[in-house]
Parts: sequence; structure tokens; C-alpha cells
Amino acid sequence: MATRRFDAPDDASLNTFYDDIADKDLQPLWELSGLLTPAPKVQAVPYRWRGEELRELGKRAGELVPIDRGGDRRVLSLSNPGLGGAPYATATLWGAVQYLGPGETAPAHRHTPAALRFVLDGEGVWTLVNGDPLHMSAGDLILTPSWTWHEHHNPGDTPMTWFDALDLPLVEALDAMFFEPGEGRPAPSGTAERSTSEIRFGGGPGLLPGGASAPAPAHSPLLRYQWADTDRALAGQLAEAGTGAERTGHAHVRFADPTNGRDVMPTMRCEMHRYLPGHTAPAERHTGSALVAVFRGAGAVELDGVLHSLAPGDLVAIPSWTSVRVFADEPMDLFSVSDTPVLEALALYRTETRGD
Repeated sequence: MATRRFDAPDDASLNTFYDDIADKDLQPLWELSGLLTPAPKVQAVPYRWRGEELRELGKRAGELVPIDRGGDRRVLSLSNPGLGGAPYATATLWGAVQYLGPGETAPAHRHTPAALRFVLDGEGVWTLVNGDPLHMSAGDLILTPSWTWHEHHNPGDTPMTWFDALDLPLVEALDAMFFEPGEGRPAPSGTAERSTSEIRFGGGPGLLPGGASAPAPAHSPLLRYQWADTDRALAGQLAEAGTGAERTGHAHVRFADPTNGRDVMPTMRCEMHRYLPGHTAPAERHTGSALVAVFRGAGAVELDGVLHSLAPGDLVAIPSWTSVRVFADEPMDLFSVSDTPVLEALALYRTETRGD
């Protein structure tokens, strides 16, 4: 803070006082403004990245940039225009598209930021989490929780691009960032029809391993959520006559830890929405930020009164307290990841529904 100066002779002692507190790295609250605001003061801006452009740039990255150039991942990070060039999609969420070519391997590493992958198109890549092989296909959600070893393998003959989301900006703000490369670790490339996590915890609703178990981890022990299950749940909501989903043309599911119903990650909430043409869901806004990936269908999203068209592969940043309303031109499926669990845990989550 710049030192305030007073011109009157009898204010010389006050000037000296201000100089003294500045020398001690103190600031007078009565001279500060903008700390407490009537609503969140948000730097990130609502923004949409076009899927068509992301796919093309990912393909070019695959042709021009080796997997090991400048790191072990070929990733295009979403950089929100409101964040001054930082490689973050919102203040708390990191988003990206990752490209892996035929026969390529992104080697193992681990880090304290939790990560997830949502597959927008294609199949054939395997993500290994602590050695457990998870098959990746369109519509699947893959978890790589905090401080787990993870690597990606593409044994096929076609490239794949998927959406990544991490709580990296949040972890950085908490000064809790740690990273470890997997140098010297064996790089298994095993595959399996079902991963160990799916065998143990993906048996179906209400079916969990019996017997004594170790203390539950902070994240979901189920690391792959298959699209077939998500699709079935959404279709079931819309088919149930007389429900809110049937009336509004909007179905909504939350990905959960099958052992306790909590969010899949302590810092990130994952959800899937299906909108039908003509749905009546009102505009809403809430504290905390979100990233949205368009999986299927087409329509538009209105962010703080500005309309953005939506097509498959589009990625959308929704900063805190942004008014959001979705319009579907055809049945449209949207995947979203948000920092809502953090806001709820700190009793800072609030939401507001807005009329027409």
C-alpha cells in the first residue's frame, strides 16, 4: 500500500506513524478498501473454448511435439483471459485437453493435485492408477486421486484426445504442491476387461465387498465410471413419468463414492446433465467455479446474459457467481466438474435461482 501523506503541519506525527507501520510491514485497515465486497470480486471470466479448434490443435501438437518435450504429457492447458496469463481455467480449477498418439506412453508420475479424465470421443487408451489398468472410452470418467501414480498408454493405431481437470490452482494457493516423477519405476502396460477398482466397487447399486476393510480413502475407491451406467441413469430419470426431470426436460446425476455417497474427490464434484429441447430449468448462479465439457448434442449456454453456442467437445469455464442458463437444440449431455465440495465444507456455498 502506498503511504498516505498529509499536508497540514499538525499531521506530521501521523505521517511519521504511517511511515513507521509501513517499515514494520503493517497496513492500517482504515486505509484499505475492497477487502469486503457485497458480492464475490471475480477475476476469471466466463469463457468457451471450441471443441473443433481444440481437436485440430491437439492433432497438430501430436505431429509437432514429442511426448517428452518439456515434460511427460502433451497437454494444452486452458488459460482464462481474466487471469493474467496464468494457465488456469478458473481461480481454483485447471483444465486441459491431452493428446496421446498411437503406440505412445505418457510415463508415470504423481502429484498432490487430484486429477480426473473425461473421455469426449474414441477409445483404446489405458490409464494405470497405482498399476490398476483403467480402459478409457467415450463418456467414461477416470479418477487419478491425489498422490497416486498414474500413466497413460495407447497400444492402438489411432490417437486419442480427452479432457483433463485438476484442483491444481487450489492446491497451489494452499502451498501444498508436491510432484514426483516416476523415474526408475517399472512401466507396466497391462490391460484387463475390468480394473481391480471396478471388480471390487463397481458391482452395482448397493453391492460392496464384504468383510473387514481398511480405513476409507478420502477419494472414491471406484476409479472408472462407465458411460453405459451414466447413460442409463439419465435415461431413467427422464423416462419416469411425473418426475421433475420429465416435466422440465432436465436430468442430472452426481458421480459418487459407492461406499458412502460422498463426492468422488474431496475437492471436486463431478456431475452429468442431460437437457432436452424446450426444457424449463431457470438460470442459476452459485459460489465456486466449474468447468463444463459438451459430450453430445448441441445448444447454447447463457453466461451473465451472453449467449454462447455449444457443440460436442466444447469446454466452458464458469467462474464463481456467474448466472448460467442452458438451452438445448437437441438432446444434449454436459459433463461438469466444480469445486463445490470445498465451498460446502467451509460453509461458503450459496446458490441463487433467477427468473426470466
